[in-house]
Amino acid sequence: MSTERPLGPGGTTPITRELLLGWPLPAPGENKEARGRTLVVGGTAHTPGAVLLAGEAVLRAGAGKLQIATAAPVAAALAVAVPEARVVPLPADDDGNIAGSAADTVLELAEQADALLVGSGFSSPDPTVALLERIIPRVDRPIVVDAVGSAYVTAHHEGLRHLDGRAILSLNPSEVALTLRIDDDELAADPVACTRKLAAVTGAVVILGGEGKLVAAPDGAAWETRAGGPGLGVSGSGDVQAGIVAGLFARGAEPAQAACWAAHLHGLAGERLAEAQGAVGFLAREISPCVPALLEGHAAP
Repeated sequence: MSTERPLGPGGTTPITRELLLGWPLPAPGENKEARGRTLVVGGTAHTPGAVLLAGEAVLRAGAGKLQIATAAPVAAALAVAVPEARVVPLPADDDGNIAGSAADTVLELAEQADALLVGSGFSSPDPTVALLERIIPRVDRPIVVDAVGSAYVTAHHEGLRHLDGRAILSLNPSEVALTLRIDDDELAADPVACTRKLAAVTGAVVILGGEGKLVAAPDGAAWETRAGGPGLGVSGSGDVQAGIVAGLFARGAEPAQAACWAAHLHGLAGERLAEAQGAVGFLAREISPCVPALLEGHAAP
């Protein structure tokens, strides 16, 4: 991997095209099996769109195969909406959340996956923690934890350490603050230090979204991308970013590499859409179709 002079007092390395050219992703291989299988576990009976956005982003990032495990009431519709995926219905509770009894099914699917994405579309912390407590400690696969999925990490700061660094948290500022159990003002005062702290505490790579993005690794290394813009602050955008991360993870990228590539590509996609449509008003579903061309543009000199 190439190196560049750190930015500012936080000591972050800028993510640029030149950096990524010196940190190439694994070769795509000759078929879908070579690019990995991703399992997305998420959604509720009321939020199937989040899983759709995440799953499509997995494939746009170049992963070869996609499985989605989601609440049974919406599984059939999601299977039609994402025909590229195998969609597995999971039992739901009376509020539409995936029930804890789904854990064994998820674990069986996880055994065949190269990477897992959990949390996209989850809406309630308590049932999320109850479900993930029965899944994550028993999983030995690279994991991306998104959004409300971080409630598990808030409750169990050591809960990803058995993965030996093969975990990524893809979070917005409020989620990082909640997971660290600090207030938003403390995070805003020094986001680099807080992101580094969360990475060190959890043993996971952390992506902090927002205006530009930060990535921190457990060893203290940190990166920053200035790509992005206000238009990425839209419902569903975080689900897309998490899907890009998981797709790259499934392809065999290292955790920090997958996080840095995904954060930068997500930001660049927002810039491209802003140029074409305006600074705000584009939709999250429009982000991931930009990714293949951006990947191609950052994969060759």
